[in-house]
Amino acid sequence: MAASPHSPNSPFRRLRGQHSPAEFAAMVRRAAKEIGETVSCDARYIGRVESGEIRCPNYAYERVFLHMFPGRTLADLGFSPRETVRGRLAQREQVSSFSPFTRRTAPASAPCASAAPSASSSSASRSRESDVLRRAFMAGGSATVAAATLSLTLLGDTRRLPHRAGESEAAAVEEAVRQIRLLDDRHGADALYRRAAEPLRTAYALLDAGATRQSTEDRLHAGAGELAISVGWLAHDSGRFDDARSHYAEALATARVSGDDALEAHAFSNMAFLARDCGRPRESVRAAQAGRRAARSLGSPRLLSLLALREAGGWAGLADRKACEEALTRAHTEFSRGEAGADPEWMSFFGEAELESLESRCWAALGEHARAARHARRAADLQDPHFARNVALYTAELADNLAHAGAPDEAAWAGGRVLELLNEVQSTRIQSMLAATVRTLIPHQRSPRVGAFLTRHASA
Repeated sequence: MAASPHSPNSPFRRLRGQHSPAEFAAMVRRAAKEIGETVSCDARYIGRVESGEIRCPNYAYERVFLHMFPGRTLADLGFSPRETVRGRLAQREQVSSFSPFTRRTAPASAPCASAAPSASSSSASRSRESDVLRRAFMAGGSATVAAATLSLTLLGDTRRLPHRAGESEAAAVEEAVRQIRLLDDRHGADALYRRAAEPLRTAYALLDAGATRQSTEDRLHAGAGELAISVGWLAHDSGRFDDARSHYAEALATARVSGDDALEAHAFSNMAFLARDCGRPRESVRAAQAGRRAARSLGSPRLLSLLALREAGGWAGLADRKACEEALTRAHTEFSRGEAGADPEWMSFFGEAELESLESRCWAALGEHARAARHARRAADLQDPHFARNVALYTAELADNLAHAGAPDEAAWAGGRVLELLNEVQSTRIQSMLAATVRTLIPHQRSPRVGAFLTRHASA
């Protein structure tokens, strides 16, 4: 039976079985290649399907899914008939079934609902506590409910915390990370940041309470650290740089305490990104290099590629073209080695579009705006339109580079596209970039296209 609006797609979740969302996404991409389709499926897309946010896939995904599961219909896979999601309903779903501020998470997906029970679940009281925890982390229904849950109930009452954390609590922390990432993908970070702080406090309270077994404690450390990075990113993207720095440092400390190289590499990657945005390029280089040392033994070329791009951005900020080009070469070499089983789940955002965007920023920092614009254009063209925040970001980069490269009319067109996307994306970073582009275009305001864009921006 097809999933009702905004309710979890349980049939699709069952088909995923024991595979992680990232593993299943890789299977979807392989199946697409078998039939000549091209889909940019990742763990977040799978999360959106399983949450019920994507009620019916587009035609490319439909062909891939029916190829993967021969003999089944879309209804068997938990999807609604295509005719029921057209028109106004489909538009509402694309803009977001969430309230305007939400998105890097879809509503809670089924995977965690089937998480293994904790070791102490034999106690009725303990079981009730675990149910409260799971419901708090994984609110069903619309993202409005999810956002309210993040702000009001997400394990906020420490009296509800179990004496010792079990598997269900570890799964809840992991699911909170996925939800926050999914929410941010569509609508940016501005209003989500403060709502996401509560689960982070609770995750560390769970760590303080201890776990029923070492494997659970390891999961809690990793989950709490990833949650700290996610909340730090929300602060970063909404212009709260001091808060972001604090959260990233907290994640790094958690990684060091637990000896988690993967978490350490992730923390250093984000710290390098933040340092670059704060105008501290040398610190950005050092953080990226530290991340590379932590990632060496992990077996993920894509992670090494991203860290090389972070380093390249730092060198570009230092105006060291030679070192920047060397880092970019390393980034492309590692990226060309393809995906690996060891790629972290959080890296699902890092595809060819993100690589193009990060390289564009390097050339922009070196003053080569025409070259930067070419990479930014490719980034915007390659990005899956489902991820509106990134499409807006890449298009804002394109607009700014075109403005500096002496193409004001093209820059105005790109800027207008960003304004359209900002109807559903809230990101201080993107708004600041667009404001800078506006300042660059003011001398060209006599151009009809530029003038129209400047008027639209002023009214917006």
